[in-house]
Parts: sequence; structure tokens; C-alpha cells
Amino acid sequence: MKRLVIITVGKTHSGKTTFARLLEQELSNSLVMDQDNHAEFINTFYTTLQPKRGPNTLKHAISQLIVDYAIEQTNFHLIICNSNRNRNGRLYLLKQLFHKNEFIRILVHFDIPDHVLRDRVTNSQRSTNILRSASNFEEVLTRQQALNEDVIDPVEGEADHLFVIKDNQEVEFVIQRIVHIAQCLSFFSDR
Repeated sequence: MKRLVIITVGKTHSGKTTFARLLEQELSNSLVMDQDNHAEFINTFYTTLQPKRGPNTLKHAISQLIVDYAIEQTNFHLIICNSNRNRNGRLYLLKQLFHKNEFIRILVHFDIPDHVLRDRVTNSQRSTNILRSASNFEEVLTRQQALNEDVIDPVEGEADHLFVIKDNQEVEFVIQRIVHIAQCLSFFSDR
């Protein structure tokens, strides 16, 4: 039976982790994989192995191991929670890891206005222990707001479903739509 993979896309403090946790509570047989947890683990226990600059290859290797294990050893619907703003990175996830023959692929894009994100990071109580190359989330947001040719918003057709969340009021609706997709999938696989 196919299962769902839900991939969140958005800047820091856009609501990806909150959404993923709420979805996990509503979507039976699901699991959140959050790269922030992997970063915190590394920063707590393996700081000396952390690359000083460039891509965070250690975090990506740990995330890859966990995703591979979840794909091969479980039947969970998977909620992939990190920024996924790089189009090539998303395409790798969608084409290499979560093939359309095995997964119903859903992108949830958090298109929250920058001024709202600025307010959120200014008032954030979130631990900075997940950060490697920034000292605070304001610095992360400033970097993310800078133009980057690799950062492209998701578009229709990139995955099987695309949901765009522009404010917190839309979160519950999107969660219910995803739960409905899973219920339809289960209904048709039982026949």
C-alpha cells in the first residue's frame, strides 16, 4: 500500500514544526522527522564532528539514515519537517527518496509574510542549540530573506498535492485535507 509523505517548505519560524506535530496527532500511523532534532543531537553530543563551514554533511547523513530506516523498516506516513526551500533538494526527495510508485507526495508551503516572521523571531523563546552557522534566529531569517537563485517556491505539479499556508488560520484546514487523503488511500487499498 502506498503511504503519504508530507514535506514542509518554509523559512524559519513559519510554523513548520508546529504544523508537523499537529498533523502527527491527527494522522494515524504517522511519524515526524525533524532535522532540527538531528541538529540539536549533534550540537549536544558531537560538536567536534560538526563541519565548520559549508553544507552540514553530518546532519544530512544522520537525517538520511533515519529516513532510509523509516522507509525500509516501517509503514508510517512520513512528515518531513525542515525548510526544503531549495528546489533541487526537494526534487531529490521527491524523485529519489519518495518515489511516486511508493508514496503520495504532498508539499506544504508556508508562505508567511516576512514582517510576521520578523516578529516571531524577535519574540522567540526557541533554543538556539540547533544553530551551527548563526548565533540567533534573526540572523537565520535575514539570510533566508536574501535573494538566492536556488530557492524557488513549490509549484503545482511538483508533487501529487501542494498546499500553501499564508497564515495560521489555514493550518487546521490543510491538516484535515491531508487526513482525508490518507483516509481515501486506506479505503481504496482495503477493497
